[in-house]
Amino acid sequence: MSANEERASDTMSVERWWPHLSIASKHRLLADLDGPIDDDTAAEIEAVHGTAPPERLTRAARDFIRTQIEAVD
Repeated sequence: MSANEERASDTMSVERWWPHLSIASKHRLLADLDGPIDDDTAAEIEAVHGTAPPERLTRAARDFIRTQIEAVD
């Protein structure tokens, strides 16, 4: 898999679970996007996505999440 395909695949998966996370889980992730995913949030992601998330968000996932919290003109 190429780097571009990997980024696209990663973004597609975060697109699947991010909208369904609880506000508490979103806040925990946003508090430290570069840090490890806490156990409660990981369990929530797994429940939505069907697979366990990695220990940390990838760059593509962090970039996607940042776009979701930006104000729209």
